[in-house]
Amino acid sequence: MIAEGPWHINITIWSGFAAWMLAQLIKLLLYIRRTGRFDPAFMLRLGGMPSSHSATVTAVALSVGLRTGFSSTLFALALTFAVIVMIDAQTVRRAAGLQARLLNQIVDELFREHHISQQKLVEFLGHTRLEVLFGMLLGVFTALLIHGKLGM
Repeated sequence: MIAEGPWHINITIWSGFAAWMLAQLIKLLLYIRRTGRFDPAFMLRLGGMPSSHSATVTAVALSVGLRTGFSSTLFALALTFAVIVMIDAQTVRRAAGLQARLLNQIVDELFREHHISQQKLVEFLGHTRLEVLFGMLLGVFTALLIHGKLGM
């Protein structure tokens, strides 16, 4: 059981945080494997496999369900929030990333002919459905692990 008092642990926050950290660590390890380079800044980048947004909101929603019951209003709110975030990650944010890539290509071509700013837009904003799915599965795994280790 979780101790009460000044050192009380909010298991739901820790479930979400642990899921985010694991997702970002997996992204970093995949980046190292792919490029052979260690870049600690990669831990804070958006996009990639698995979706840290999906892992985080799934872990939080599952933790809320485990703590308050899956028929609670609070779980309904957490689940709705998680679904919206995951849909947004694979649609709106992905589209914005693809548009950024296209705009960056246009700027590259214009820069060759005219001297304009070469400032680049962030291209890796969204996720594929597979990245969201693996993020969601990582969130479920993490929340269950945290609840199993720290108690409910």
